[in-house]
Amino acid sequence: MVKVKNYKEHLLERLQDSEEAAEYLNAALHDDDPHAFLLALRDITEAQGGMGCLAKQSALNRENFYRTLSIRGNPRFFNLLAVLDAFGLELSIQARPSKETETGSSLIKTCHSQMKCASESK
Repeated sequence: MVKVKNYKEHLLERLQDSEEAAEYLNAALHDDDPHAFLLALRDITEAQGGMGCLAKQSALNRENFYRTLSIRGNPRFFNLLAVLDAFGLELSIQARPSKETETGSSLIKTCHSQMKCASESK
C-alpha cells in the first residue's frame, strides 16, 4: 500500500525554509486573486511558528497580525515589511519581460534624446 503524505503537512514542512517561502510568495504574487498572497503569508506564518512567534520576531502585536493576515486583511506596507523581515525575507521589484517593459524602455530613450536635443539647442 502506498503511503500518502498530507499536503498541508508537507507544505508547512517545506515553508520552514526561507528559500521555499520566498518562492511560494512569488508564485502567489502572480495569481490573479490578490488574496492568494495573504493566504501564502498565513501558510508561512503557520509553518514558522504561528502568530505568537511572528509577533515576537517582529516586535509588533499578535492581534495586529491576526487582523492583517485575515481573509479580509489589507496589510499596511510597513506591517508587510515587518512580516517578511521576521521570516528572513525581503521585498524586491523587477521589470516584467513584456511589451510594456519594451515600451517603457523606449519611452526612457525618447525622453533622454529629447533632453539632449533641448540642451544642445541652448
